Amino acid sequence: MSIANSIRAQIPPIHPEGYPFIGGFALLSLVLFWLWSPLGWIGTVLTVWCALFFRDPMRVTPVREGIVVAPADGRVSMVSRVLPPAELGLGDRPLPRVSIFMSVFNCHVNRSPVTGRIDRIAYRPGKFINAELDKASEDNERNSLVISSANGRIGVTQIAGLVARRIVCFVREGQAIGAGERFGLIRFGSRLDVYLPEGTVPLVSEGQTAIAGETILADFRLSDPGRTYRGS
Repeated sequence: MSIANSIRAQIPPIHPEGYPFIGGFALLSLVLFWLWSPLGWIGTVLTVWCALFFRDPMRVTPVREGIVVAPADGRVSMVSRVLPPAELGLGDRPLPRVSIFMSVFNCHVNRSPVTGRIDRIAYRPGKFINAELDKASEDNERNSLVISSANGRIGVTQIAGLVARRIVCFVREGQAIGAGERFGLIRFGSRLDVYLPEGTVPLVSEGQTAIAGETILADFRLSDPGRTYRGS
């Protein structure tokens, strides 16, 4: 392999949603270089950051039946039991919820936590408060998916954050989706909530780093022989 190909192999692809933003930053950098070169270098740094933000690296999703994988890169900010948003139609009792906070430095491509069928997509406008706050689940702009799997219905909610101003969803109701497949993207710092069926035991803890499509959040068949996991 040539040096050029080796370098290219180390650079993750960019999601098409990012092309207009990267192009805009690059154009701005050229203008700033023309005005004053130090400003141009600042624009160049922002262009590189924008490209990293919209990176879409390959992920290897575990194929073990019954597992739930993380839908987003970031930090597990909360593991709790809460009442799911009404628009999900998941009942009026608290369910296990895992929240993953994505900073502006994380990859923001979202992936399905399970294999199944998308039963519902519900968008709700709202505020843009800090996505790390618990009340962001109720107050902020959000887009929710309900996925029916062989082991129950899973709720996944994309929550806009303090900087985020655009939630993008790539899928439609009735569509089949595989675990780890891309279903959406949020532009700039935000959060993903995963609502698990009653009785499910989360396998992650607060403060743990999650990798979309790879980190195991839960296992519906945890009681099966040989289904063991190391603590975080």
